[in-house]
Amino acid sequence: MKSIPLRSLLREPIKVKRLTRSGQSVRVTDNGKPLWVIQPAAPEEEDPERARAIDELLDEALRAPHSPVSAAALLEESRR
Repeated sequence: MKSIPLRSLLREPIKVKRLTRSGQSVRVTDNGKPLWVIQPAAPEEEDPERARAIDELLDEALRAPHSPVSAAALLEESRR
């Protein structure tokens, strides 16, 4: 758990956002005394039906024949 002062939370909230997004808890202190513990939200459970449908679509895309045109060639053409 990472501890930060209240002043740091108010001046740099993006720092706390980054820490909680990475799964860490953050203890906010005021004069060294703990005020709050900010915890990351629990990830939402994914619908198994949706996950299966996505896997089927990705498997189908992998079975499709490869294109003879490369992505680099398309990029070069679009820049001309």
